[in-house]
Amino acid sequence: MLKGANLLNNPFLNKGTAFTKEEREKYGLTGMLPATVQTLEQQAVQAYGQYLSKPSDLEKRIFLMNVFNTNRTLFYKLMGQHLVEFMPIVYDPVVADSIEQYNELFLKPQDAAFLSIDDPDSIEVALKNAADGRDIRLIVVTDAEGILGMGDWGVNGVDIAIGKLMVYTAAAGINPNQVLPVSIDAGTNNQTLIDNPLYLGNRHERIYGEQYDAFIEKFVNVSTTLFPELLLHWEDFGRGNAAHILERYQDKITTFNDDIQGTGIVVLAGVLGGLNISQEELKDQTILTYGAGTAGVGIANILLDEMVRSGIPEAEARTHFYQVDKQGLLFEDTADLTPGQKPFVRKRSEFANAEELTNLEAVVKAIHPTIMIGTSTQPGAFTEEIVKEIAAHTARPIIMPLSNPTKLAEATAADLIKWTDGKALIGTGIPADDVEYNGVTYQIGQANNALMYPGLGLGLIASTATRVTGQTISDASHALGGIVDVTKPGASILPPVSKINEFSQTIAETVAASVVKQGLNRETIGSVKEAVEQAKWYPVYGDENANQV
Repeated sequence: MLKGANLLNNPFLNKGTAFTKEEREKYGLTGMLPATVQTLEQQAVQAYGQYLSKPSDLEKRIFLMNVFNTNRTLFYKLMGQHLVEFMPIVYDPVVADSIEQYNELFLKPQDAAFLSIDDPDSIEVALKNAADGRDIRLIVVTDAEGILGMGDWGVNGVDIAIGKLMVYTAAAGINPNQVLPVSIDAGTNNQTLIDNPLYLGNRHERIYGEQYDAFIEKFVNVSTTLFPELLLHWEDFGRGNAAHILERYQDKITTFNDDIQGTGIVVLAGVLGGLNISQEELKDQTILTYGAGTAGVGIANILLDEMVRSGIPEAEARTHFYQVDKQGLLFEDTADLTPGQKPFVRKRSEFANAEELTNLEAVVKAIHPTIMIGTSTQPGAFTEEIVKEIAAHTARPIIMPLSNPTKLAEATAADLIKWTDGKALIGTGIPADDVEYNGVTYQIGQANNALMYPGLGLGLIASTATRVTGQTISDASHALGGIVDVTKPGASILPPVSKINEFSQTIAETVAASVVKQGLNRETIGSVKEAVEQAKWYPVYGDENANQV
């Protein structure tokens, strides 16, 4: 049992001014707080007023992180009341500013575990220390080599893991007492960080190869031994490691990679939503991915799996996919192909002008895609000429410029609507306002991973899943893609973030049902709905400290 200052300094148990007179006497807090006992609701009103007083988004984020560091229940009460407003502040896009200034702003480690590749023998003690006796069910781990739109930010990238876990709790009710952000500090190739005298990470180039793989292996073994009911979420690993790590462990433990699978699940949901509107089938689509990195390849794999699941032989299904990167269309003889890219390469013999297919416009004119997805971080890459070329050959093209932040987007929703005369079905990587065009209000779906991973995580945890399978991913995508009302003019292909709590529940129940149907649950699940509800945490004050030893 914690008492006095130790209790006030424990964010999982602290209630601040909401401790009752009886609790103050019981826990040695008498005289340590002002006399008035506030309710959680009163604290939330007070904190929101303070939040509004901050002059910039970064200062608002710093304030919210201070609440987070002090009182988890108040933080999530507040975030639940203002979820759409706060998500861009605690996560993307403001988290980018926080990452860039992490060393200068650092005050507290925010209950993260920091693992150094230079000290593999400390993995176990580091995880134990950070968990501090808590029953960890979910870890978000990053080595921050491949932060979308930012690149390599070393140990600063821990803010990504912290932000992801905030969204897990705020959107789906995953217990914040059971989550752990983990930073794997493998060094950095960002010279700006190494030259910064305030940088808090390892000051050497990134370690790769056998030493890196051995470190990851030890981390996986230790974490799954310490936390046997663990869901392990990989985030922002670089091209060379992300797919390799997922392939190595996805059939051994309960794990998924958000950049490879999470993005792919949301994009598949958006594609299914778009096809519901156009009344077309996936098997009839020609799919171009511009940006063949971790996310682009992951999206292609998810869409390919869905096409195969619909009954198309894999060899035939692969003929529907084209990957374009900085070299142009990827061919068998393209130099420096990654393992993920190789299964999607094309033969030069397929094209009379193969040597000319070195840019996006030439490829679009050659293949006439019906679905074009951008993960390139090349701003403005979806030009008017390219978009009009696509629209000239398909009735309702699905176009998804997913790169973020805003300055890196391949196109704006407004331009895509205008250039296609309202025909395009659009998913963006950043929030986009409705577009008014020719008397129709077009709602723009945001292909935000947050639409999917909170509900996916809750469903996996609630069902005690032992694996994350392609079937479960497909079922989750169908659940998300089926939420939108596709009958009204200008309908979005994805539901709005403002309803994330509602559809996270739907996705969680769908995922749990899928796990049980496949027989992948560790424990017996009677009612899926009850299992999901029992797994949820709500931001209310109790007397959890009475159970602490």
